[in-house]
Amino acid sequence: MSSSVPRLVVAAPSSGSGKTTVATGLMAAFAARGLAVSPHKVGPDYIDPGYHALATGRVGRNLDAYLCGPELVGPLLLHGARGCDIAVVEGVMGLYDGAAGEGELASTAHVAKLLRAPVVLVVDASSQSRSVAALVHGFVSWDPEVRVGGVILNKVASDRHEVMLREALEQTGVPVLGVLRRAPQVDTPSRHLGLVPVAERRAEAVEAVAAMAAQVSDGCDLDGLMELARSAGVLSCEAWDAAAAVASSPPPPLPVPSSRGSAPSTPPGGSAPWTPDRPERPRPQTPDGLVVAVAGGEAFTFSYAEHTELLTAAGADVVPFDPLRDEELPEGTRGLVIGGGFPEVYAAELSANEPLRKAVADLAESGAPVAAECAGLLYLCRELDGLPMCGVLDAGARMTERLTLGYRDAVAVGDSVLAAAGTRMRGHEFHRTAVEPGAGTEPAWGLRTPQRRVEGFVRRGVHASYLHTHWAAEPGVARRFVERCRTS
Repeated sequence: MSSSVPRLVVAAPSSGSGKTTVATGLMAAFAARGLAVSPHKVGPDYIDPGYHALATGRVGRNLDAYLCGPELVGPLLLHGARGCDIAVVEGVMGLYDGAAGEGELASTAHVAKLLRAPVVLVVDASSQSRSVAALVHGFVSWDPEVRVGGVILNKVASDRHEVMLREALEQTGVPVLGVLRRAPQVDTPSRHLGLVPVAERRAEAVEAVAAMAAQVSDGCDLDGLMELARSAGVLSCEAWDAAAAVASSPPPPLPVPSSRGSAPSTPPGGSAPWTPDRPERPRPQTPDGLVVAVAGGEAFTFSYAEHTELLTAAGADVVPFDPLRDEELPEGTRGLVIGGGFPEVYAAELSANEPLRKAVADLAESGAPVAAECAGLLYLCRELDGLPMCGVLDAGARMTERLTLGYRDAVAVGDSVLAAAGTRMRGHEFHRTAVEPGAGTEPAWGLRTPQRRVEGFVRRGVHASYLHTHWAAEPGVARRFVERCRTS
């Protein structure tokens, strides 16, 4: 694949301007023209990539310069865009909003510069006319290295309103590449952590994406946007490859004993949502049939596509299952990965599936590797909002009014199935739940926050934490996990 794949970044002055509508609609509109579209999302968001995947028929992928490092942004885009005609990247928050206290790091502007990609600025014009020119001028001139190649005006009220906006923008020299009228039919429902995932409303989501595509096709200059995408600079990096990443990662040290170790020391610092198809389907088999089960379905929709690719490259036969419906783990399961999602929404159904809860508890008790992030942590607890869960961890979970959100610098407190003691990783927290206690006698991570706290649980082969991490940044995590599955 050429490293000069056409690409553009869809950004906005602030959240709520219509980035998701425009980006998703643009992806679907290009796909309807017969183009192979590679969908991407800046930052750690798991929900938007599900809509992107629905629009394009390809896995939605994240580009996060904080979690993965700036050096992986280009390679990960090229990996996802193999064989594609265009890559469309949806930004996060406002164009210049990055990780708190880190300047431009992980902002949409930062990612656009790393990708040498032009930016399309989506502006909510609902309450302004001539002032739109001052706003656009400010965003264009703030950082000369960010190339704003066009504007799409959203929520335009009338023909007269459109004329006023276009006349004002003529003074900026930035072309108007689209005008979208107010269209409530393309709205998607939200709840406590943002949009409702595609997996929970597939039929309605299909309709919403079709409406976005129609609106963008009718209101935007698709030819002009494609021409802008072709103006992206050539990237000098190579596409990321899971097999090469695993092969180049350090070999895992000796297996972690299944019995509990000594008390930890003080830490030195403090898509595309993947929802598996329900029917049986052919899957690659590893020589020794090493099965790693990965939770999916409506309750567990948060996962980075690269995780399963890395597990496969490390020698695992990755098999999906749905904790809402399957009463058994996949046959031959030797390791378990439970990612993020909304178990709090499905607590009653998860609790009612007692056979699976027992199977998970038995697997964990056997010392088999279990990796759980956020939703997975809640599922392993003794209870969630008073309803019995798997009981792997002696902790209770409940919904709260408080939103916990932000990037985290983390260090592994002790050895676990995911990391050796002292391993540093970056992660992200995003939840409205609380687990009590917040850490076990063997915590998973020490977090370098203002409070410098420990967090999560390590028990036998279990590693459970609120922290979402991106394994592409540390492919040795997948290699270590699979090796533990092989030797446990």
